[in-house]
Amino acid sequence: MESAIAPHLRCPRSRERRSADDFQPPFPAWTARGNTGSSQLVMGYFGVQWRGDAEGEKAKALLSELVRQLGTGVAAQNVERAEFIDGAGWDNEVAIGYWPDEAAYQSWWQQHQAWWADPARENEGVGLYRELFLPRTTHLETLFSASDRLEGVGIMLGERSAEPIQEHGYWGGMRDRLPASQTEALASSGARKIVSETPRRRFVSSHEGVALIRSGQDWSDVTGEELALYRDRIEPTLRAGMDFLRDEGLAIGCHFNRYMQVSTANGGKPCRSFGMSAWRDLAAMENWAEHHPTHKAIFGDFLQVVQALQGRLDLRLFHEVAVLQADAQILEYIGCHDQTGMLNGAV
Repeated sequence: MESAIAPHLRCPRSRERRSADDFQPPFPAWTARGNTGSSQLVMGYFGVQWRGDAEGEKAKALLSELVRQLGTGVAAQNVERAEFIDGAGWDNEVAIGYWPDEAAYQSWWQQHQAWWADPARENEGVGLYRELFLPRTTHLETLFSASDRLEGVGIMLGERSAEPIQEHGYWGGMRDRLPASQTEALASSGARKIVSETPRRRFVSSHEGVALIRSGQDWSDVTGEELALYRDRIEPTLRAGMDFLRDEGLAIGCHFNRYMQVSTANGGKPCRSFGMSAWRDLAAMENWAEHHPTHKAIFGDFLQVVQALQGRLDLRLFHEVAVLQADAQILEYIGCHDQTGMLNGAV
């Protein structure tokens, strides 16, 4: 085994981790390793939202334009599409792009910012939003249940740990995998504020310590009994937990939650989904994961399936977690309803 924290990011700890030095995880897992040489990455979520078939055609055309833009200039290195229905009942489609550093993103943005700034965007008849997250590599961690297939930011990073990692399989492992947790409390401070340029164009000024997670599952290789157990046991419980965070998450520190299905458009792989949420801080996310009945149900059902299959699973799981500084979040919403993304609870 090796530590999830890359060698060049290790330092003497001033804060203890939650596992012992000789801890042995119950099953193997890996983490992505970067070959970009960058100290800060960029994750971009570009979305459209609508209600009704007439608006849907226009929204899908806008998303196709966004995907085209992501592939031009200093293009995003990994682009995916996903869709979901939000808590207000609106349809949403999102294009997700990853850049290896801020300079690459800024070069891309200079080419496309005029399109976003055009007043015509405010009169499309559908919602349009962009959420940019720029995590430092010291404040980012990833986890993969299999060693031969990366997802999300891992595809851009391009490599994985040579050996399975030690810091997983226990409550608190997520924090222990973050290099910054060696010396930082990763607490939040401040509050979100709405900044309106025009009545239909709003920016959110965010706060320190926002915790962001994208946590997914890939069942494209799952067959037979395992597929039946996934569809009948794991997925319904997972969906119930995702719906709880979407509809009632504000009370426990979840700014928003989306349960997304990965689109097969433009060559997207089928049989993949993920939850994506932003939290007041890492502690709020940890508290839900360890103590709340909705996550206990998800974890419990998964363990029962693992036991039923004697540990032989083809289901692949992954996540990426970042803790963000206030200036590492760019949040713009055009013609969107008040529950959209980081507007939720801040309006």
